[in-house]
Amino acid sequence: MNHPYQERGTPGPEAPRRTARAYQLVRPERLDLETFARETGTHPELVRRLVALGVLDAWADAAGRLWFPPSQLLTMARIRRLRAAFSINYAALGLVLDLLDRIADLEAAQRGRPRPTGGPPWT
Repeated sequence: MNHPYQERGTPGPEAPRRTARAYQLVRPERLDLETFARETGTHPELVRRLVALGVLDAWADAAGRLWFPPSQLLTMARIRRLRAAFSINYAALGLVLDLLDRIADLEAAQRGRPRPTGGPPWT
């Protein structure tokens, strides 16, 4: 009778045990240019331009293909909203996004500090 953890055709429990380790290759989540453009409803050439302007973060592999982290989908949605609401040109988008991120960081830091006592709550 086979040992419950013994594979067929392998030595029994009295034989020296070898520990087998299974390794699985895990790729980081990423989107290629075509998938990113399709998911965001944007032309691939515009996506390339936004990467060149530094508005979108991407990296290129050895073959020169662009790859995007999934977080850039949210950045692209933000870009589209800013363009639609304020007609900001693509070159200025990087500055506006950086300023908005900086404001969010400062507000988060401010929320972490206690308010001074004795004054109105909005100061």
